[in-house]
Amino acid sequence: MAVRMENGFKIVGIRTLPREEQVRPRGRWDKGSGRVFTGAVLVLTTIILGCFLCELFVARDPGYLDLRNYCVLPGREFLFGTDTMGRDIFAMIWYGGRISLTIGIAATMLSTILGVVFGALSGCAPAWADALMMRLVEILLSIPSLMAVILIQAILGEANVFSISFVLGITGWMSIAKVVRSEVRQIRECEYVIASRCMGGGFFHILWKHLTPNFVSSIMFMVVMNIRSAIVAESTLSFMGIGLPVEVITWGSMLSLSEDAMLANAWWIILFPGAFLVVALLCFTGLGNHLRRNFNRGQSNL
Repeated sequence: MAVRMENGFKIVGIRTLPREEQVRPRGRWDKGSGRVFTGAVLVLTTIILGCFLCELFVARDPGYLDLRNYCVLPGREFLFGTDTMGRDIFAMIWYGGRISLTIGIAATMLSTILGVVFGALSGCAPAWADALMMRLVEILLSIPSLMAVILIQAILGEANVFSISFVLGITGWMSIAKVVRSEVRQIRECEYVIASRCMGGGFFHILWKHLTPNFVSSIMFMVVMNIRSAIVAESTLSFMGIGLPVEVITWGSMLSLSEDAMLANAWWIILFPGAFLVVALLCFTGLGNHLRRNFNRGQSNL
């Protein structure tokens, strides 16, 4: 809409914001995102260091059955109380978190290696082999992950830390492989890759020296989220009673005692390990989302 002026026309109905006001919302968003990222890193670092250095400040044995002090309320002697078997929940949380984090990290390392190698092979392969490998990935992705974990673990036998990590690792690499394959297909014809191939460089040399630095940022947030997914999967299996044995303490095995806690009206048995698990998962989620936003922003600036 326009209004007639003495020296011409003036456009009305459209308000042009000053440059400072246009930039300010994005600045506030970046500042808030940075605070969330910093808080998630600090909390997650504290939890990880506490779990792996718990011998320095935890005096009680997490597996000791003190039957004289079962279902004790949180207090000065037992900070988080005791469970139905008299075990100190404060000690169980830190020692159990160590095993849960170990499973998550080990499973993610295995799934990352498998995904990177398979995705790079598919990206460098001829068209027919690439199509065949990607159809295999899509078939595996169509299988519910929890069902696959239960099936493979039943084949392996009794669960332990290594078998759970192995099963979770070999069932969580497909998404990483698809991303790596698409990145490799974009950079496989670059001059430095062709030159390395002409000079006799092998597949793993080219993958490590030339391909990996170009797609590591695009899969970093997936790696972080895979750690979270592995911890959730282990907790789910333990909660269902088909995970680690009862004597192996993890956050999931502690939550599997929820039925006994409800019958004994001992709310603290569920509250404290559940709170630690939720906080750790939220920190992993915040860290992964921050990495994903930074990657998307970098892609948009190209």
